[in-house]
Order: sequence, then structure tokens, then C-alpha cells
Amino acid sequence: MTDWVLHLIDAGGYWGIFLLMVLENVFPPVPSELIMGIGGIRVGQGRMAMEWLLLAGTIGTTVGNYFWYLVGHILGFHRLKPLVDRYGRWATLEWRDVEKLDHIFGKYGQIVVFVFRFLPAFRTMISLPAGLFRMGHVRFLAWTAGGALIWNIILAYAGYLLGQNFRDIDKYVGPVATACVVGAVILYLWRLATWKPRG
Repeated sequence: MTDWVLHLIDAGGYWGIFLLMVLENVFPPVPSELIMGIGGIRVGQGRMAMEWLLLAGTIGTTVGNYFWYLVGHILGFHRLKPLVDRYGRWATLEWRDVEKLDHIFGKYGQIVVFVFRFLPAFRTMISLPAGLFRMGHVRFLAWTAGGALIWNIILAYAGYLLGQNFRDIDKYVGPVATACVVGAVILYLWRLATWKPRG
């Protein structure tokens, strides 16, 4: 994966960074840690400017997240009820749980979106409920961009400081991301096995 990301960044420059960050959020197997880290290396080599790297990466992240937000927004909160009534067992939730989530997003949606930008595997997933529960477009975009900018600064400067050694991050990012997904699957299976409707 590292070689493919390197090729696209070197061939496309800032547009390559933008495209990769969009893909990272629409199809999460492409890790942002690797993309922005390599971008930071290129800054250290004098082949990119940090401000343009961060701009391209942050806009790409925001666009990718906005895709899933729009999917949720189009589906809509109220269209969920028949699905929850019919398939709630498999989602381990009832309609009252959905209403609680709606209340949480109404009061703390921006904080939830911002904080989740720093959590592996959940960075993109949070965009769907944000759209479902009709968090405002401007609020969603602003808090997503803010969280993404901070995260991208950390990754880009890590690449800048670590130089070529950052390329080895691909060996560690993959297993960590896999562990997070496996953990989420185990948690889901446990909830599924122990879930009972409250009636």
C-alpha cells in the first residue's frame, strides 16, 4: 500500500493528497496516517509546502466525511423507525435508543463529531449518524474540518520530523486499525448475544 500511496502523491501532488484523503474517508482501508505522514516527508524534502499540504488534506477529509453525512441526511431520522422496528434485534437497539441518540446529537453533536475525528475506525462512521439526526450542514462541516485539521497537523509534522523512517508506519498502522475493527466486531457480537428488548 505504501508504494501505491507514494506513487499517487508524487504523481498528483496536492491533488493526490486531496484524492487520497477523500478515499480514506469513503473507503477507510487507505490510512490517513500514511498519507499525511508521507506528505510531511515531502515537505521536509522541499517538494511540498506544509500549508498547502494541510489545506489539501483537510479539504479531502471533510469532503469524504460529507459524503457519508449526506447519505444519512437523505435517509433521514424518521425513515429509520420501520427498519429499527423490524431489524433492531440485529442492531441491538430499540427506537427509544435511537431517540436518545437524536437527543445527544441535538445537544452535543459538534463535540461528538470533533472528538471522533481522533478515533481510528470511528472517524468516518460518525458522519452517518450526524446526517441521520440532521445535525446542521455548516456545524458538521466546521467541526469536521476543525478536528481534521488538528489531526492532519499532528500526522504531517510527525512525517516531517521522522523523515524517511515514517515509511515504516505502514507496518504498525495496519495492525492497529485491524485490531480496532476486530474489537468493534467482538463488542457487537457480545451485544448481539446478550441483547434483550426492554419491552
